[in-house]
Formats: sequence, C-alpha cells, structure tokens
Amino acid sequence: MSDTLVSGILNIDKPYGVTSMDVIRHVRRACGIRRVGHGGTLDPMATGVVPVCVGRATRVVEYLMSGSKEYVGEVRLGVSTDTYDATGEITRERDASSIGRERVEIALTEFEGETMQVPPMYSALKRGGRRLYELARQGVEVEREARRVVVHGVRLAGWDPPVATVEISCGRGFYVRSLAHDLGEALGCGGHLKSLTRRKAGPFHLRDSVSLDEVEERFADGSWHDILHGADVALGSMRALVVDERVEKMVCSGGAIPPAAAPDPDRPDERIRAYSADGRFLAIARFSASRRQWRPEKVFV
Repeated sequence: MSDTLVSGILNIDKPYGVTSMDVIRHVRRACGIRRVGHGGTLDPMATGVVPVCVGRATRVVEYLMSGSKEYVGEVRLGVSTDTYDATGEITRERDASSIGRERVEIALTEFEGETMQVPPMYSALKRGGRRLYELARQGVEVEREARRVVVHGVRLAGWDPPVATVEISCGRGFYVRSLAHDLGEALGCGGHLKSLTRRKAGPFHLRDSVSLDEVEERFADGSWHDILHGADVALGSMRALVVDERVEKMVCSGGAIPPAAAPDPDRPDERIRAYSADGRFLAIARFSASRRQWRPEKVFV
C-alpha cells in the first residue's frame, strides 16, 4: 500500500512482554508500509495505549510524545530492584509491615506538580552515544542528571499491603518506574513497579484501543479505515482554521495564508490546524512573528 493511501493513527493496546518497536514491526507487516512510528515508548512489562502513526501521520509523532499520559501501576513495597520494576534483579529487601495507607498517601503528595526526577539506568536515554540500559547490562552505572517533569495528579487507588495501586497523570519524560523506586525510598522500605498499564496517551484511551491481532485482521480484510484515526486527532490543542478553495491551493503549495483569511495569533509562534471547506485536514500552519504571517509548517495532502 502507499503511505498516501494509508495515513493516520492506530490506538493500539500493547500486550505484556512486547516492546514498542515490536509493535511498529507488527504494524509494518500488517499494512505493508515502512513509514510507521509510535507516539511514546512503553516498557515491555507494561501494557496499554501505544499510539502508532502510519504514513504521513508520522509527522505528528512529536505532538503525541508531548501530550499528557495516564497510568495505573502497582508498587511493591519492601523490595528494591536494579531496573526499578519486576523484571530486574533484587538489590535489597526491607521490612514494609509498618507502612500504612495514610503514610503512602502522604508520601505521594510529594510527587505532585513540577518536580525533578532522576531517570533509571535501565532506560533508552543515551550517554556518549550508547543507551543507558546497554551500559547497565554491562554493570556500568553512570551519574544521571535529574530532569524536570510534571505530574498533574497522583493518588493511591488501592492498598493491599505491601502493594500500593497508584494512578498517575503526567507529562512527557516521566518514568513511573522511578516513581515506584522513589516512593519506596521516601517510605524508608524500598520498592519497585510490579505492573503498569497506560490508560491514556494524548487523546487516545485504552477503552477505545485495538489489539495487534485486530490490526492484522483489519488490514487483511480491508476494513482498516474503521480503526485508523486522522492525524489531526493528535492536534486538538491547536485552533482550527477553515479556508476557501483559493487559499487551500496556496496552503498546499506551501504559500503563506493571506492576512484577511487568517486569525490574529494568540501568542508568538502559535500553530493552527488548516482545513478545506469540505473538512479535509490540510496542514499545520505556524505564525511567524518576524514576517507577521501564517505559513504552512507541515502539509498533509
């Protein structure tokens, strides 16, 4: 198939034990298109939403990456591991029997808002051109700089000692594994992430997702249109602009939008979604403060 024919976003429910790149390879085989990318890595031990962009929709991956995420995870207190999750080697065991619900709830409040988080060694971040997890597997640990992350909300959803079920809403770059580890350290007993499910990534919810098997079946029988979302679904935070046929031609050829046909910007470098009069998504247009005009940044037709 051509990536001009198949272009959009799949909301996939990643199963346990599968990497995000495995999901990409599966989709490529199913649709026969090489141009495929995901909107946010999910660890193999985690399940849940992985938005996968196909064809020209890969051009909105960055917006999916920067969108908010929602998770539910089980934190096993009293046992620390080198990976901060259940797949790692146990590094320390401590008594967690004195930890109660109230202490966990109080400790979780310290992770809300804008905070600094040290990424785990077992992560895909690079140092000197090498992935941190590659160094970790060789027994090499390097100092990691704390990064600014945002937690919109975190709460204790369940308590079955020594396991705390935690719900998290967060921004880009947040590691739930690090939260599990840091929570355990804050409580003085250690801890690791026992299980994790991503319930939401940007506009995509787990309740509306499809399995990898269904993706394969849909492309095989030709009914894939029903599960493919438009690229503009990832751009809901942008204002929308509908243009007439004359301006449509200008936009599609990379020309600036005439001032009379465009809105005043809300802020410098604002981006908007441009649509044709019949509702087709045309482009992402960006306001140039220096030129005082809207110009197409990415064209999708």
